[in-house]
Amino acid sequence: MTAPDQTPETTGSDETSELVAPEAPRLQLRDPLPPVVDTQAALDDTCARIMAGTGPIALDAERASGYRYSQRAYLIQVRREGSGTHLIDPTAFDSLVPLDTAFDGNEWILHAATQDLMCLAEVGLYPEHLFDTELAGRLLNLPRVGLAALVEHYLGLSLAKEFSAADWSTRPLPDPWLVYAALDVEVLVELRDLIDADLQKAGKREWAAEEFESLLLFQGPPERKEPWRRTSGLHKARGRRALGIVREIWQTRDEIAEDRDTTPGRILPDASILELATAPPNDLNALKSLRIMRNRGPRRFMSEWFDAIERGLALDEALLPTTNQRSDGPPPPRAWADKNPIAAERLGRCRDVVQAVADQHDLPTENLVSPQLVRNLAWEPPADVSSETVAATLRLQGAREWQIGLLSDQLAEALTA
Repeated sequence: MTAPDQTPETTGSDETSELVAPEAPRLQLRDPLPPVVDTQAALDDTCARIMAGTGPIALDAERASGYRYSQRAYLIQVRREGSGTHLIDPTAFDSLVPLDTAFDGNEWILHAATQDLMCLAEVGLYPEHLFDTELAGRLLNLPRVGLAALVEHYLGLSLAKEFSAADWSTRPLPDPWLVYAALDVEVLVELRDLIDADLQKAGKREWAAEEFESLLLFQGPPERKEPWRRTSGLHKARGRRALGIVREIWQTRDEIAEDRDTTPGRILPDASILELATAPPNDLNALKSLRIMRNRGPRRFMSEWFDAIERGLALDEALLPTTNQRSDGPPPPRAWADKNPIAAERLGRCRDVVQAVADQHDLPTENLVSPQLVRNLAWEPPADVSSETVAATLRLQGAREWQIGLLSDQLAEALTA
């Protein structure tokens, strides 16, 4: 917003001009950049200082997702009032249980908690209470809920995200990266309080409490039955034989990547897997001559790729993957009209209910209820549809009580219309 005593900047020619919003001032560290905690003595001091602090604890973690196979944390940032900011190298310790003890059951403040909870648990850090600023922003139906967007919305400050995709397994970590990491927890406490006040005003604080409570049980995304089907461009593999070769190469690549702790795409790109599967070379020399094998990464595992191709070609027909992914749940909604037109009508009515309730309470539909849960309910409703049986079905599939209270009556009506 432009201050009353300022003249908005303009851009463009004399004939046309448009207002340019002034850039928000950059968020800065209030204290000097702390040294990285990578010795037992430094960790003991950090734990003591955190225990002497007051209020909730802001946390963040940096991984190296685009570079490493694992999702481990390579830096953990902690900030608490009266304690300051601490940058901890988890790779320097067998575990961080002493840090977990120092937290002493106090509330954690995380942004997008599901991204960090698993890697924090891996080093012995488990929350007893938490506040997720991103999830809270979604419940408030804010247009943008990234950390930088929330910092600008609530505090009028800009937060650079230029190192979000950096290789955090790098050692030593450059100072500009450490400043970036420290800034991610610099104002989380203030942000939490401002968002919490908006939740109270909107009558959504209890809803948020249920959402945060459910995050304490988060165990990571469900394991995919056939993860190789996520290969980019898989539709180019025509027929079950080609799919079988894709699966063999993908699994080989995954084993190599895990063993070397390198992201799979750096071992062999998905596009190369598809090229090998759609036009498999006849022998090792033919494989060596391919353009995709000129790079050092794929070339060093030449024999492994050829063995995988041969296994795919030799697979018995009965063992080849199906052209469609097997699923225990309902088929994709686009197929419902042909497979089960009655269920398709139910789904349409249920979606209308969800949209209306979401609009009424100013919520994104996906935060009001999981779209998959609605599909499951419409495809196979309870044998005796009622508000109570719908509520029980929703509860069994993980819906929270606030969601059930808003939806069960109307979804029951939609299912029986």
